[in-house]
Parts: sequence; structure tokens; C-alpha cells
Amino acid sequence: MAPPRRPAARPSDTPPPAQGPRAPERLRQRSPHGAHAAPAPPGPPREVLAPGQTPWSTEPESSFSTWARRFFRGLVVVVLLLAAISGIRSWIAPNRTPQTVVSAQSSFPSDEARAVATRYAVAYLTWDENNPDARPAQVGLDLAAGLDSGAGWNGRGKQTADVAYPGEVTPDPSGVTAIVDVRVRVHTFNRTGGNAFAAGPIVWERLSVPVARTSSRVVATGAPTFVPDERAPLPSNMPDAGKPDDDLTAATEKDAEAFFSAYAESDNKVSAVTAPGSTIRSLNGAVKFGQLKDWQVYTGNDDERQATAAVTWNGVGDTTLDQTYTLTLRRTVATDGAQRWQVAAVG
Repeated sequence: MAPPRRPAARPSDTPPPAQGPRAPERLRQRSPHGAHAAPAPPGPPREVLAPGQTPWSTEPESSFSTWARRFFRGLVVVVLLLAAISGIRSWIAPNRTPQTVVSAQSSFPSDEARAVATRYAVAYLTWDENNPDARPAQVGLDLAAGLDSGAGWNGRGKQTADVAYPGEVTPDPSGVTAIVDVRVRVHTFNRTGGNAFAAGPIVWERLSVPVARTSSRVVATGAPTFVPDERAPLPSNMPDAGKPDDDLTAATEKDAEAFFSAYAESDNKVSAVTAPGSTIRSLNGAVKFGQLKDWQVYTGNDDERQATAAVTWNGVGDTTLDQTYTLTLRRTVATDGAQRWQVAAVG
């Protein structure tokens, strides 16, 4: 009799496999477009292609599209050619030339304004009641047409202006008008009785002359005004001559006296006491050397120094005049080795 069969093991009774490293799993996301998506509604059946038929169709291109495509291709070629000619760098960082700003000060004809204002100022400060027509004729040379050439004079007295020096020209922002500063030397006259006059003091007057530019020239636009000519102190930032060199000052004082004595007389004499290679013109006897009131040489290098001299000049009669000079001294070496400091420049 056969032995009884053992019942087959159930799947649940199968021992689990040995535990090992678990393989990584990919996380799956339910997507409406994936396997879990709802079935798409049935569409129309795809048309069956005939044998040899292409699965697409062609459409004719318009003439405008063809022209536009060719135009942009040509434009790209032109841009590339320009880039090659001018250089990419000039496009990225072009040279920016600053624009020249023309101001009223630079565009106004200052030289002509000074000439007109100078002549007008002399005419304005000159009058003679014994010749009353002379002044309007002279004033009218520069006064704008249509204005009164009498220019404020009441027709009385006598005065003469003979020397004038123009100064600063100050245009207005528009560049049409300007003010010219003019200094004038005036000879005054005092009445001695009737129409007779005697010379009086000589004075300097300072005027502000108004002018304007026209299409043809600069003209005076009216009577000038008197302005004060005040004295002013020296600026606080005057350059310093340097540190005195007392030893060299004492050693060269006699040479300085010889130089100024020759400087007053003639070119030949002054050339004999100046440094080689230097040319200094003399005063040619206009004055005579009186004395060297002060002499100072300043520190510097071994070959050239600066010096100042206070000199008294003798004029005609018993007149004397003190002046101060700035000089350049240069060290010279003779053939025998002797060294001297001589004047190389004056001023």
C-alpha cells in the first residue's frame, strides 16, 4: 500500500527570500496622460494612404515671403561687412569727441571792441567851448547812428584826453553787447577869464564804455560811466624768492655793482660782464648808475641762481629813481680754473 501524499505547500507558506540590498524604485506619478488617463474619445478614422503617396502636403510660398527672406539675408551680409570695415571695437566703445562750446566771451570781437572803446573814450573826454563842433564829429565816429553825438556835454569848458589804455571786455550772456574798461589820461584846463584857459593838473580817468556788435562793426551804444580806480594790496599767495644765500650774496656784491654800472651805459660794456652765451641790451645812457641799495642771492643748484637787486638811478639834474630787478646768475669757469657768478638774464 502506497504511503499517503503530503499536501503541497501554499504560496503563503513559502519562506520569504533572503533580505539583501533593495533595488532603487522609480516613483511613478499618476498622470492624466499616462496609463491611468481616461480613455480618449474615439475620433474619426485616419485616412488610409495610397501606395506611393507622401504623408504631407506642400503649399506654394508667397512672393512677399520670398522677397523678405532675401532682404534680411542681404541685410545681415551688409552688417557683417560694416563690422569688418569699422571694427567691432568702435561700435562697443566709440571715440566720443567733446563738443566745442562757443561762449559769448570767446565769440565776441574783443579786439575790435577795445579799439572802438579807446577812440570813443578819448573823444568823449575831449571838449573845447571855443571849438564846439569838434567833439560831436569825433564822438560820432564810433557812436551808433541815431544817437545824440553831444553825449551829455553842456558845451562849456576845455579839456583834452590824449592817451588811453583798454582793459577787460565783459560781454553779456547774449554776446551782443559788452562793457569795455578803459583808462584815459586827461589834461585839464582852468578858466582865467572870458574864453581864456590855463593848463591845469594832468589826471587819469577810468571809464566803462558800453559797446554792441552789429552786422558790420562794433559801435558805442551810449555815454560811458566813470568808475573808481582803487589801489589794491598784493595777493597773499605771492611766490617766494627762496632762501637767502648770505655767503654767495657777499661774494658777488661787487660784481653786481659792476654789472649795473655797465648796464646803464652801453651794450659793449654790459656784454663784457655778462655770462658767456647771454645777450643783454643796455639802457644806453638813459640814466646813470647811482648805487646798489640792496643785493640778495638765493639758494639753488651749483650752476644757476636767482637774485634781486634794488638800484638807484640818477636822472637829469638831481632826480633819482629807485627800481628793483630780478636777475639770473650763472656760474662760469675760466681757462685758469677760476670760478665766477655772472648775470645771464635780467627780469
